[in-house]
Amino acid sequence: MQKTDSGIPSVPTVQVIERMFTLIDILASREDAMSLKEISEKAGLHASTAHRILNDLATGRFVDRPQAGNYRLGMRLLELGNLVKNRLNVRDAALEPMRELHRVTQQTINLSMRQGDEIVYVERAYSERSGMQVIRAIGGRAPLHLTSVGKLFLASDEPQRIRAYATRTGLSGHTKNSLTQLPALEKELAKVRRDNYATDNEELELGVRCMAAGIFDDQRKLLAGLSISAPAGRMDEAWLPKLMATAAEISRNLGYHSI
Repeated sequence: MQKTDSGIPSVPTVQVIERMFTLIDILASREDAMSLKEISEKAGLHASTAHRILNDLATGRFVDRPQAGNYRLGMRLLELGNLVKNRLNVRDAALEPMRELHRVTQQTINLSMRQGDEIVYVERAYSERSGMQVIRAIGGRAPLHLTSVGKLFLASDEPQRIRAYATRTGLSGHTKNSLTQLPALEKELAKVRRDNYATDNEELELGVRCMAAGIFDDQRKLLAGLSISAPAGRMDEAWLPKLMATAAEISRNLGYHSI
């Protein structure tokens, strides 16, 4: 029997449970209630079999019957989902994937979140045995427009909020590469929206480059950013697909799913 890395079977070993999962997935594919006939056809089950399983699920409030012969997902799933959501922590969800990304790149991996007009470094993965690395202190802060993760958050803002940020901060720069003019920043943010990742080309600190991808929660809200920081001459664009895949993995761990 094929197993996942966690040792849990990839498919249920009890047939009725497998069918139950199938029925729940079918109901989850639609917002409105579905008829027993449609559900059984999609599941490839006899109507009497589907009816029996759905009734048992309704007993446990996993399925609702708004009217006879029609079914939709029940409130019990929402209750359980909220319990799981409350247990989720972005740092916990990110740490192991971050360590794996560090193993691949041998560069520092940062997890950052937005706080006002700055990003805050909340976790990192690095190794003292990996040679030259750029180490950001946990709890350290940096302006949004000077960092790759900060640009992700700005790119998710509405135009008027970006202009308000520019007015508040004055878009002060740290290096000759810093984006200190609103038109240049807006052009950069348009690129971030198009590419779904952001870069810092020695804009916060000379000799240091970063690339970042977003981490999203179950409401599709940008929650944090995952970035690779490296000496400018060692940054490798070939790391980008792995960075984006790792950020997507963390997002899935937090309940995110694409449309």
